[in-house]
Amino acid sequence: MVIDFKNKVVVITGAAGGIGSAMAHRFAEDGAKVAVCDLRGTQTVADAIVADGYVAKGYDFDITDREAVKVAMAKIAEELGGINVLVNNAGINVGPDERKHVDEFSDKWWDAILKVDLDGTYNCTKLAIPYMSEGASIVNISSIVGMIPLRNQCAFTAAKAAVINFTKAIAMELAPKGIRANVICPGTIGIAVTNKLWSENSAMAGLLSHIPMGRQGVPDEIANATAFVASDAASYITGAVIPVDGGWTCGGFARNF
Repeated sequence: MVIDFKNKVVVITGAAGGIGSAMAHRFAEDGAKVAVCDLRGTQTVADAIVADGYVAKGYDFDITDREAVKVAMAKIAEELGGINVLVNNAGINVGPDERKHVDEFSDKWWDAILKVDLDGTYNCTKLAIPYMSEGASIVNISSIVGMIPLRNQCAFTAAKAAVINFTKAIAMELAPKGIRANVICPGTIGIAVTNKLWSENSAMAGLLSHIPMGRQGVPDEIANATAFVASDAASYITGAVIPVDGGWTCGGFARNF
């Protein structure tokens, strides 16, 4: 599908990672001026996009620091010309060694995950809205575990479930202003962190057995879904929760996996 973001400014958080950088490249290829945002390493991604003949600029800041977010959003709007699309993609989760029952779960990780995955989404959304106008779009990246919980991940599950309802709430609030808000829920996506996790657990075969399509997704598939829902082609879609998971949630998920 050809989607046109010509002369539109797209802000993507977590854009130095595998999924985020795929999003940045996809939006740039569709004509957007892309603000590549992350804690660090953004200019490398932006430079690669520019080398391909597109428009991008890197912005390093901490999404959990509201003042830093406020400054960054103002700078992006001034330098690139407003904000038409915000993609809240940044997020963290615990590694395999920290995946424990709630009574043993680390308080440090609980605080960190909620701060990045939920508070960061709130911060960026709230502070980008003043630079948005009718026709703008917000896409929040949650997870299928925000729809149906997976054990040993209480913080990530809680944060991503909250992102879903946060998105629905702001979709209702922003609709009168002509601003849409939707949420993408990726399943397991083949990036370095995910591959390392499942290989260490020797569980890849078991994981794939729960996915009707029989494979992991790839970052471009999340980027494609995000670009569509952010675009004018989805102009009557708001408050939607869209799993991109190869059909995993069709069967009610595997709670004990």
